Amino acid sequence: MFKRFDTISARIFSVLLFGILSSAALTGWLAFGERQHSISNERSSYRADRAKHAEQLIHAIDALPAANREGLLKAIHRFGLKVVAVPSNVPNYQASTPYGIALSERLSKSFKIIPLPPAPENCLMRPDDRGAVEACEALIFVLSDGSGLHQTIFPARPPTNPVQTETYYYLALFLACIAGLALFVSRMTIRPLQQLAQAAADLGHDINRPALAESGPKEIRQAVSAFNFMQLRIRDHIQQRTQMLAAITHDLQTPLTRLRLRLEKVREPELHDKLVGDLSNMQLMVKEGLDLARSMDSNESLQALDIDSLLDSICVDASDAGHDVALVDKSKITVMARPQALRRCLNNLVDNAIKYGQRARIHLVQSTEAKQKWLHICVRDGGSGIPPDQQERVFEPFYRIESSRSRETGGTGLGLTIAMNIARQHNGKLSLTNLPEGGLEVRLSLPVKN
Repeated sequence: MFKRFDTISARIFSVLLFGILSSAALTGWLAFGERQHSISNERSSYRADRAKHAEQLIHAIDALPAANREGLLKAIHRFGLKVVAVPSNVPNYQASTPYGIALSERLSKSFKIIPLPPAPENCLMRPDDRGAVEACEALIFVLSDGSGLHQTIFPARPPTNPVQTETYYYLALFLACIAGLALFVSRMTIRPLQQLAQAAADLGHDINRPALAESGPKEIRQAVSAFNFMQLRIRDHIQQRTQMLAAITHDLQTPLTRLRLRLEKVREPELHDKLVGDLSNMQLMVKEGLDLARSMDSNESLQALDIDSLLDSICVDASDAGHDVALVDKSKITVMARPQALRRCLNNLVDNAIKYGQRARIHLVQSTEAKQKWLHICVRDGGSGIPPDQQERVFEPFYRIESSRSRETGGTGLGLTIAMNIARQHNGKLSLTNLPEGGLEVRLSLPVKN
């Protein structure tokens, strides 16, 4: 789960989503608080106005003759007023609603106020919208002529809930839009970096790949420009090194040929053989040094290659030379490869197997790792293997295991280095394993397009 947040895109998406949702939540909380405050202020203002109007109305009723009050009260029945007899024994109750308190404060100096118990019989009942009966507060104002004016005060209804059923749909739509926006921004931000990372990975396999297009924001253009300039410098450096080695090789051929001709005049057979062997080793080192340089700078283009046909050709050439080489099984797989470079790599592996293990058996194995198909070309020999502590070092240039240094085996220590460079050019891997029954397996793993 945590590996999903190991990418810049996931982190940008998470930060954007969390930031926007936090901002929305804070804004909603502040808006809700402001709404409650506005409602409270509006109710306070409404209670004050209503108490003021009620005060004026009670004064007007008190000024009317008793005979005329009933007609007025019927006309304004919605105010909940009724002329009643003043009760003799009433417990000492206090006004309980904000409106009742405000009205008591305004009228207590002009009229005697008798609060009644909040019992159903003391209220002028009215049903609410749902058919139920609301509780109320009852007050009696003693008028100047001694009669009582009964008023029923109903508590203010609570405000409607701002979160309705439709609100959840709007909230879900809002969250979806926010998530989509965060995903779009994160991908738009990370796309140039992904292209740059892919170009850097491809550069290891093809130094001659086309330069990246310098587009996008200023910072991205600067990074792409620096990358393209780096690629140009590396390509020039490799080409200059290859040309230098090729020139050295070419120039050395003439003096080496002259030395070989002059060695023919040496009369002593033993000295003659030693000098010819040393000269042959020098020529081999020059040739393999040039092959090493070429293995890091291949100008071949990738082509669809039938791996079975290539291995058959290599095995036939080795068998014609009198070596014990066989292709045990076939894969019927086509890979994208540089034919000459891959042939050089496989020839080096087969030559090493023959040189140090007397035979070569080639097995083809297929596997799938992390949705990527692989073809493993396993070259097995009959030798004594390589100690585990030296299996990594044999890929270093000019490194040779001490026991292999002999006139019979020869070699320069560049064969596996060249093979490793070519494997990396093909986005492949090269590994060594000692076989339980004896011998060494060199495994070349190549990716196969799905």
